[in-house]
Amino acid sequence: MPWPWRRKSRRKLARIAIEGPIAAGTRKRVLKALKEVEQRECPALLLRIDSPGGTVGDSQEIHAALLRLREKQCKVVASFGNISASGGVYIGVAADKIVSNPGTITGSIGVILRGNNLSRLLERIGIQFETVKSGLYKDILSPDRALSAAERQLLQELIDSSYGQFVAAVAEGRGLSEEEVRRFADGRVFSGAQAQALGLVDALGDEESARRLACELAGLDLEKTKPITFGKEKTKFAGIIPGRSLFNGVSDWIKLELNAGQPLWLHRP
Repeated sequence: MPWPWRRKSRRKLARIAIEGPIAAGTRKRVLKALKEVEQRECPALLLRIDSPGGTVGDSQEIHAALLRLREKQCKVVASFGNISASGGVYIGVAADKIVSNPGTITGSIGVILRGNNLSRLLERIGIQFETVKSGLYKDILSPDRALSAAERQLLQELIDSSYGQFVAAVAEGRGLSEEEVRRFADGRVFSGAQAQALGLVDALGDEESARRLACELAGLDLEKTKPITFGKEKTKFAGIIPGRSLFNGVSDWIKLELNAGQPLWLHRP
């Protein structure tokens, strides 16, 4: 038996915001919100993206969930905010349409894996690592030594594989050939206006423009339909400290770098 609120929800516009670096916490919150949008049978979703990017797997899982939602006949319109780069693009191309501000920073299509070679510093201060490993590459990207030629080739093949997946997702989502995408998918960033000329976004406008487009696609009343936000982030106590909000994005990024070991990042500007 259908839930009692489903019939009313069929005339509602859902909204989900993706803000800050994309990692496990973002994935869990957004996937849960998408599931609720699907259960309530909302005819349209306004996806607000303001993110510099994030980890590959988390971005791919959100991308896949959006495609499944579209299969349920829910129209999805992405609204690019101040910045929607790399992982933000990966997620955005799963939408039916993308609306970007003219000055939005977007693009940065690519993948990066970084390590630190601290061998000279460790030698200077008298620290040596003693490593026992089960295989030749188990300590790859260890900070106490440089990469070997074989290790560098192995990692490059890994990067190329992930990059190919990214290019394929953009090509499919935007109706472009992979060759066309590779011409501009070299890590560079664009303004929203430049991205429109490349076919990366459909229209220029603010979130209100994206809301109106979502309503049009789903046949909802443009003037009366207001978005209902799902998956709101919990308010952090630290957010009330004066000046803290200016550094939220940077501090979260640093935490991710410190806690994730050697994550494979979708390239960020």
